[in-house]
Amino acid sequence: MPIRRHLFGLFIALGVVSGVLAQTTTGPSAWPTRGPIKLIAVFPPGGSVDQVARILAQPLQAQLGQSVIVENKGGASGSIGTAAVAAAAPDGYTFAVVFDTHGVNPALIPNLPFDSRKDLAPIALLGTSPMVLATFAGSEYKTFGDVVAAANAKKNVGYGSIGSGSLGHLAMALLGKNNSLEWTHIPYKGGGPLINDALAGHVPLSIGSVFLTKPHIDSKRLRALAVTTPKRSASLPDVPTLAESGYPGFDAPAWWAILAPAKTPPEVLQRMNEEVNKALRNPEIAKKLEAQGIEVVGGSAEAARSFINRQVDIWGKVVKDNNIKAE
Repeated sequence: MPIRRHLFGLFIALGVVSGVLAQTTTGPSAWPTRGPIKLIAVFPPGGSVDQVARILAQPLQAQLGQSVIVENKGGASGSIGTAAVAAAAPDGYTFAVVFDTHGVNPALIPNLPFDSRKDLAPIALLGTSPMVLATFAGSEYKTFGDVVAAANAKKNVGYGSIGSGSLGHLAMALLGKNNSLEWTHIPYKGGGPLINDALAGHVPLSIGSVFLTKPHIDSKRLRALAVTTPKRSASLPDVPTLAESGYPGFDAPAWWAILAPAKTPPEVLQRMNEEVNKALRNPEIAKKLEAQGIEVVGGSAEAARSFINRQVDIWGKVVKDNNIKAE
């Protein structure tokens, strides 16, 4: 009997130990056990990617109990920072915050040093935002219909974007090709130079994110003509969509997502997805993102993967059909 009790006690002890080991190796407590956790913002400080990463870092740090730092690694339309994350140790301590250029770069940049489908694991689609087609306050264009009329009259309708191969450039190329509309693309090196020329009337039209253009629409220095998503922006409720303007189904959203190295353990990917969604449901965080013109999305990693793959397919075809080259 004593031996039996001894063995019974031993089995219980072993069960407890194995349970603890299981928790520490595969359970929720397995990650994170140390800091810092890096969010690599794949564009320089000051832009929307940087802002989104910093808005997210605060709640994630509180939820995970580890320091979360934002590191900016810009260049080559976000591909330099993304490549660094694709090559990082898949241990749950390095993530990328990417922009819509992530869906364009595979077709636009020759010899991209990573495979966007195979080398990165989506965590979540953070949010989307329309692009806004706008004109300067003194412009002859009062509506998007005026722009179309000018294009049909073979006037030289010029529009500026933040760069060759940017989502704004591709959206206008897609709209033009599908509807036999001709306009001239004027690429700028970023949002700052584009907006400066748009405000001065040096470029007739500009296309950029809500984040970039809304302050100048609010100040009446720019007039918004249309947004590029199927429904109106909550930030610009009076601005019609291109669908309302006669182009049903047109959809070209700016978007932001968080990614991890592909071989990151599934339990870490799942936990990070849960924590990101928890942060996005925080009313204060949602409000901060909405102030940037971003409509919060969230959801599963699989939904994010499906969305991103679809963007890669759509914009890859636009790049090819229009023979668009990177700057």
